[in-house]
Amino acid sequence: MTLNVRVYGIIINEEKQVLVSDEFIRGAYITKFPGGGLEIGEGTRDCLKREMKEELLIDAEIGDHIYTTDFYQQSAFNLAYQIISIYYYVKPLETITLPYKTVPFDFQPHQVADPKGEAEVIRLVNWDKFNADAVTLPIDKVVADMLKEKHIF
Repeated sequence: MTLNVRVYGIIINEEKQVLVSDEFIRGAYITKFPGGGLEIGEGTRDCLKREMKEELLIDAEIGDHIYTTDFYQQSAFNLAYQIISIYYYVKPLETITLPYKTVPFDFQPHQVADPKGEAEVIRLVNWDKFNADAVTLPIDKVVADMLKEKHIF
């Protein structure tokens, strides 16, 4: 078994909306928090800064730690991997200029034409509609529940 460490950012804007990423990966449609894999020689906060730059094209301040996986989670994409996910609050240091979608998985046809291809769009979910059902991955669902319990707007 190989460990795969993932680092994700939680962005909640002033309008009480949570930023999620709708992705098409290996033929699967997944809604998750933005972030990705830790690289060798990288700290978790540095990883998340890099991922925010790659995925959202922004510089970001990495805030408080929210959660680290505390249960066994096998990878959905490689059964030989165990996933450890680490979540932090993120504050964008600049405006996110990528277009926000309003409908889940609002991809252009060419983005999902190849079942082995990948596509990603971002979307804001209103706080009153945000819950564990708003995300796909089991660990993200745990974090969504934690956020809903912790934040009262």
